[in-house]
Amino acid sequence: MFDIDQGPWALVARAAMVYGALLVMVRLSGKRTIGQFTPFDLLVVMLLSESVSNALTGGDDSIPGGLVSAATLIVLNGLVGLATAHSRRAERWVEGDPVLIGRDGQLFHAVMRRHRVSRGDMERALREADCELHEVRCAFLEADGSISLLQAPRSD
Repeated sequence: MFDIDQGPWALVARAAMVYGALLVMVRLSGKRTIGQFTPFDLLVVMLLSESVSNALTGGDDSIPGGLVSAATLIVLNGLVGLATAHSRRAERWVEGDPVLIGRDGQLFHAVMRRHRVSRGDMERALREADCELHEVRCAFLEADGSISLLQAPRSD
């Protein structure tokens, strides 16, 4: 239970490789993957964590082995957070940029399809902003997967 089957540095290397690979996969999968979770998205995240568990520990079921892997993931996450806070280039690579999905009351359907934004998602954002489509000056798919709307000034 307390004997590590392999050296701690092997666990650190495994955790770093899995973290890096998952970071790239999640980034390449698009903004909507990391946005608002649906039950399906939650299922994918749970299965993803299960699928890489052996890759993290290499079959080491010891408590110290699990703790070394967990500590490595936490440190790497902190380092990525530090890098994105200090470097706009790192932030853009890890988090991405907002994407314009509509302007002046018109939606860009091809852009919405490419980024997997459904009409329902857009309608929900309009309701949350208490806004009609014709009142939208700009609509953005944010880097976190949310949709933000800039309303045109109302003429009273």
